[in-house]
Amino acid sequence: MNSLNAIAMSGLNVALKRADASGNNIANAQTPGYRRETVVPVEDAGGGVSATVAALPEGDGLDQLAADMVEQMSSVYLFKANLQVVKTHDQMLGALLDLRA
Repeated sequence: MNSLNAIAMSGLNVALKRADASGNNIANAQTPGYRRETVVPVEDAGGGVSATVAALPEGDGLDQLAADMVEQMSSVYLFKANLQVVKTHDQMLGALLDLRA
């Protein structure tokens, strides 16, 4: 089993990939022939998550710009939640070391 810190760090990486993909979609929204990207998260067996970036089919029927803006906000919240886990882990480890020192 991975450590709590490693699991949270994998979540941070996925949040960054989601922000990158949606930002890329927003930047290239008016580019002819551009295919939007999405991030596909996959649960790791030992804990945590990994992700791959995949191209969406053209004309997926969604309001693309609005969906990408929501994805930007969602990835920020995902990043903040995983960062809080890392901070809490560090605080707990520091408290444990203070007890043992």
